Amino acid sequence: MSQDLRSFVAAYDKAHPGEVVRIAEPVGIEYDVMALVLEYERRRRSPIVVFEQVKGYDIPIVANVVASRRALAFALGVPQNRLAAEYARRIKERIKPVVVPDPPFRHRRLSGDAVDLGALPIPVYFPGDAGRYLTAGMVVARDPDTGVETEGYHRFQVKGRNRMGVSLHSRRRMFEYQRRAEAKNQPLPCAIVLGLHPLISMGSLAYPPPDVGKFEVVGGLLGESLEIAPCTTLDLHVPASAEIVIEGEILPNAREPEGPFGEFTGYFSRRSTEHVFVAQAIALRERPWFQSIGSGRAGDHITTPGLVREAEITNALTRVIPNVTGVHVPLSGTSSFIAYVSIKQSRPGEAKQAIPIVLGVDHYLKLVIVVDDDIDVFDESDVLWAVATRMQADRDLVIISGSLGALLDPSADERGVTAKLGIDATRPFGQPFGEKLVMAPDRMAWARALVDKLSS
Repeated sequence: MSQDLRSFVAAYDKAHPGEVVRIAEPVGIEYDVMALVLEYERRRRSPIVVFEQVKGYDIPIVANVVASRRALAFALGVPQNRLAAEYARRIKERIKPVVVPDPPFRHRRLSGDAVDLGALPIPVYFPGDAGRYLTAGMVVARDPDTGVETEGYHRFQVKGRNRMGVSLHSRRRMFEYQRRAEAKNQPLPCAIVLGLHPLISMGSLAYPPPDVGKFEVVGGLLGESLEIAPCTTLDLHVPASAEIVIEGEILPNAREPEGPFGEFTGYFSRRSTEHVFVAQAIALRERPWFQSIGSGRAGDHITTPGLVREAEITNALTRVIPNVTGVHVPLSGTSSFIAYVSIKQSRPGEAKQAIPIVLGVDHYLKLVIVVDDDIDVFDESDVLWAVATRMQADRDLVIISGSLGALLDPSADERGVTAKLGIDATRPFGQPFGEKLVMAPDRMAWARALVDKLSS
């Protein structure tokens, strides 16, 4: 399959007319990109948006590539209702990458004094942001101890011609790799990759075992080896289909103020690990696309992490709980803090057993609600109805204090320590309970057909 962003956008446009919007009107890099994304979201739409003319630049901006489940499902080649299950299956079917010698991003290379981040149309997203931010830069680095590579997304604040502040606040592999390099008083070489096929982005957010590189996970999603290529100045490989590659290093023992920035929580965040990145080279395709991911609670920012967490929760639960029927990490919880799980109970105590398993999947999660299999976890009204009618606070709450949480959660303390809550909203197993109102299926089919007829 084609592994580049341009081919994906063209195929998506053909399959879903109207879901790729090209803006011919000139736009500025301050607020315009984010404002248009927000207006589409206000209208309950999440099209891919291509800004063809950016004032002062000859590079177009593409945004909203991973904003909708429709786009992610199209990338995987499955219906939306099978998206999380298919992702969960494929991330376990790893395929090693293959190296190609002459990637398109080697068309033009800037190094030394020619490196100028100001030449890229890096936006300012919200009034109140500390400056221009790279949001769609997938960072590639290698474990200084084991050599295993990893990829992930981190925010980068432009501070000068070749200098950016970076926050590794997720405190996962990249944070640990930098810590290990710094313990040796060494920089962490890394490449920032922009303009990627959605499956590459989705694979970079997975949680494989520590001895497995994420390029192998991406291969499983693609169903074939990911094509990678050497950087121009670093001993690292990056996806060969990249539009732009910024090569450099995170400095050891250097910290500078970074932020505030409009984060996925819907709040400005001043919390940061305050690391410093110095660019050494920039490699670009011919007429490259600059990819942007909207900040704040934009779908482009939070839809994919929600899907990844659903898959990881599904895989963790099904190893222990035999009848998991649904998992949803909703946008309302910023696709990070809340999870809904439905199970078909087969033993007493299963719901409460599920709660710590889910909370242990990802330290960002702080509320999990477990419901019966007759509840639609994608319908929050249905989930809350189960809480209202099947939960008793004195027996069905599980509270964990002093747990590792998200540093960016404004309700957590300054160390990111938080409390976590599980709610068992299932019917008591094996005990009499009220009978749920359910209409006969044939009458619902009749009503649906009649309403369709009257609406036509």
